[in-house]
Amino acid sequence: MGMFIRVDVDKTVMRQPELARKLTEVCPVDIFAVDPITKGATIVDDNVDECVLCDLCIQAAPAGSIRIVKLYQEA
Repeated sequence: MGMFIRVDVDKTVMRQPELARKLTEVCPVDIFAVDPITKGATIVDDNVDECVLCDLCIQAAPAGSIRIVKLYQEA
């Protein structure tokens, strides 16, 4: 089964520990995790295909810093 979305995140956002924690809290399918070394956000690739398109990560981050890109055509 292929991926149906891609999550694009601004690299400066990924390095912010406070935002990393916030993203892990709001995502209902655990797409984001806190890197134990850098304390920044990482994307859990195995969970991306579970995205429910809730936009909670987009609302939690600075405007325009996270994009959910649909890799399919809507009917």
